[in-house]
Amino acid sequence: MPDPTTPANPAPETAAVQPAAEVPNLPPEQIVQSAIQEISHIATLPEVTMKIIKLVEDPDSTAQDLNNVISNDPALGARILKVVNSAFYGLPGQIGSINRAIVLLGLNAVKNIAIAASLAKLFRGGKIAENFDARDLWTNAIASATATRLLAKKVSLGLPDEAFLAGLIHDLGIMVEIQAKRAQFVQVLERLAADPTTTLRQAETEIIGANHEQFGQALCKMWKFPVNFQYVTGFHHRPTELAENHRALVGLVYVADLITKQQGLGFSLGTEQDEIDPALLAELNLTSAGIEEVAKQLPAAIDEAKAIFQNPA
Repeated sequence: MPDPTTPANPAPETAAVQPAAEVPNLPPEQIVQSAIQEISHIATLPEVTMKIIKLVEDPDSTAQDLNNVISNDPALGARILKVVNSAFYGLPGQIGSINRAIVLLGLNAVKNIAIAASLAKLFRGGKIAENFDARDLWTNAIASATATRLLAKKVSLGLPDEAFLAGLIHDLGIMVEIQAKRAQFVQVLERLAADPTTTLRQAETEIIGANHEQFGQALCKMWKFPVNFQYVTGFHHRPTELAENHRALVGLVYVADLITKQQGLGFSLGTEQDEIDPALLAELNLTSAGIEEVAKQLPAAIDEAKAIFQNPA
């Protein structure tokens, strides 16, 4: 499928947000690429995690290759085993080695767990505006990840680690904005506070020149994430714009995002919808009753997830 279309050139900034500020007069693609290059010098995934991604994407790699890479980072290895031995997976008995975890779960699942375990440190920054705290973004990420995993189980999608990671990274583009466009992102937050009818993506496009879906998708491409994750970050507000064979995981993240907003779980200014299109629900094999059941299960499941993927300070 071709790359997603980009929005039109950003509209002039209104007087509601610091009139003196100058809107970037550059194509969105150039704004996005500049930001991605900048954050590569500020904060990125640990080198060992990048090695894991590259290795697992190599069809010639083996379980022993992955074990060797993870063994060079005892802290990451310990966190992966913590996940594998938790109620999160419910595997029989205690798994004492990364090699055994790889055999039971597969290379791809262990890769996804490693990425999730590495992401927490990126969600730092504290309170940067009256209506935004990076810790709330992390709370929402964990909640969305947990909800996506529960929804995937509900519709028998399988791949629980992939569903969890998809929910965890869906707003990754906001972290790009915080790191590379902080002053402008604060203006975006001010715009939202002054005009609640404006959506996050609208304010981002007007003030920054691109939105968090575009930043997130570009970052996933730079990190060489599988295309499913690129679609999650790039289309989680508009899953029906994707081809049907790419919509399932993105659609579940879209639903999970709404559930977390309804329950007031962390940052929700980015969630645009209040109701889900019945046609999308039918396509996902979800019912209102099924969503309510997931919502009831969510608080306890989030507590489990938080115990594994520690909330950053």
